[in-house]
Amino acid sequence: MKKFVLICCFLTYYIFAKAQKVYEFNSTCQQAYQEIIKLKISNGIALLEKAKQQNPNNLIPVYLDNYVDLVTLFFNEDVSEYAIKKTQIEARIKLLETGDASSPFYKYCLSTVYLQKAFIEIKFAETWRASWDVRKSFLLIKENKKAFPTFAPNDLLYGGLQTVIATIPSGYSFIANFIGLSGSISEGMKLVKNFTNSSDPYAKLMSAESAFIFCYLEYHIENKKADAFKFIQTRKLDLVNNHLLAYMAANIAITDKQMEFAKNTILNRNKSAEYYPLPIWDYELGFIKLYHLDFADAAILLESFLAKFKGRFYVKDTYQKLSWCYYLLGNNAAAETARANILKKGATETDADKQALKDAKSNTWPNASLLKARMLFDGGYYSEALAILNPKNVSTFKLEEEKLEYQYRLGRIYDDLHKDAEAIQYYKSAIELGLNRKEYYAARAALQIGEIYEKQNKKSDAIIFYEKCLSIKDHEYKNSLDQKAKAGIERCNGD
Repeated sequence: MKKFVLICCFLTYYIFAKAQKVYEFNSTCQQAYQEIIKLKISNGIALLEKAKQQNPNNLIPVYLDNYVDLVTLFFNEDVSEYAIKKTQIEARIKLLETGDASSPFYKYCLSTVYLQKAFIEIKFAETWRASWDVRKSFLLIKENKKAFPTFAPNDLLYGGLQTVIATIPSGYSFIANFIGLSGSISEGMKLVKNFTNSSDPYAKLMSAESAFIFCYLEYHIENKKADAFKFIQTRKLDLVNNHLLAYMAANIAITDKQMEFAKNTILNRNKSAEYYPLPIWDYELGFIKLYHLDFADAAILLESFLAKFKGRFYVKDTYQKLSWCYYLLGNNAAAETARANILKKGATETDADKQALKDAKSNTWPNASLLKARMLFDGGYYSEALAILNPKNVSTFKLEEEKLEYQYRLGRIYDDLHKDAEAIQYYKSAIELGLNRKEYYAARAALQIGEIYEKQNKKSDAIIFYEKCLSIKDHEYKNSLDQKAKAGIERCNGD
């Protein structure tokens, strides 16, 4: 009898305790969220502590704690910090699971935390663990969308996941197949756009986060580069006081070869000590300088980034760019030191890092003219790049890989100058020369021809070259190029 009474008391307490857990996105939590999204992390943490004191049973501060960990771990990749935070994230999930399952926030919060956990795990090379957490996140938000179709935040999370899953590169498709995930670009982007343009109170609250996600998806997945850049400008996003948006805008601008915009965004951001310090600013400014052949200034900035950054992603790539700075400055000793660090430091999870390691192991230096032309092209300085390449021809170069890069590089320049016929001519030469080689030039040339035909609305021709890109095996940057080609085929097929 005593046992029975004790069990009843325990169950009563458990049910009562669980019923007390609430999801109160009150004004304090909203302020905390806004501060965290701006990367004013200390302010956000202080407000979360205040919210916890106001109502210890409110699970929204617990949910927002994970945003803090995402920012700090994702951007700085500190292994020692991750060792501590890892168990805290697991405990946070357990606590969120005690919430009211009848609330639309229950599965939404869990789905968000699992996805953020996956992003962090990817940064620390825990790919399988991340894959399963993506699966958990996807299934939770899919169920939540079905149960609460009018709960607006579902659209951003579910739409974003659908879009990205639809373009998982072939190198990781076995994971997607194994864990049973499939997505759709058209359906996913429709949901993300609806949320981004919605007047729903949560859409307004989360406008910066949705702008961040929408711009990346529109630029990289939908390939609407001009539209993404236009969105940043016409929406008048706060690139001064919101460092997350400033980072996104500068990152997209660099990729889009809008160097002045990127530089001004980085330099004009609010420099208050309230903001979380990001080494990435030095990294991006270093690349901006490099692309205009300002090698001395670029080297200083890249050295600064490497001194501050505690992670592994893009470290080898950064050392490679640093070695190029010193090589083109004629400082061979410093160039060799930087190259030696490519072999010793960083990781090879990214295609860029893999390429840097491969180049370092070859123990050869690139052709200086081609390298300068490449840097100028990456910076959008086309006339200066052509001034280097136009006086030359294929026979100028002795090595096959140099002949190949020469053709490819001219194709890229004419492509960005919207001279499609010339671009396709040089791209086809690059495909012919590089089809059975390890360099990425042939695959990227096929991808670029596909994009040209897609813009010309020649969808069947575009698909032929996207498939050509996918068919080229065992080359550099295969995962990222395959993802772009898959996205192109999805778009052309109307998905």
